[in-house]
Amino acid sequence: MSSTTDKIKGAANEALGKAKQGVGDVTGNDKLKAEGAAQELKGKAQGTVGDAKSAVKSATDKL
Repeated sequence: MSSTTDKIKGAANEALGKAKQGVGDVTGNDKLKAEGAAQELKGKAQGTVGDAKSAVKSATDKL
């Protein structure tokens, strides 16, 4: 995957995770809150991977 794809998927997972947590809070569903938290963390990790790929590409382009 490209760095842009990783960043986009990461942002989407973060947003969906936050939404799940919100719905879990409103409904009192602990399982949904936990799933949302996990999905949000996954999204943050994907975004970090995208940032790292961008940094590596930038560094190699300077060589």
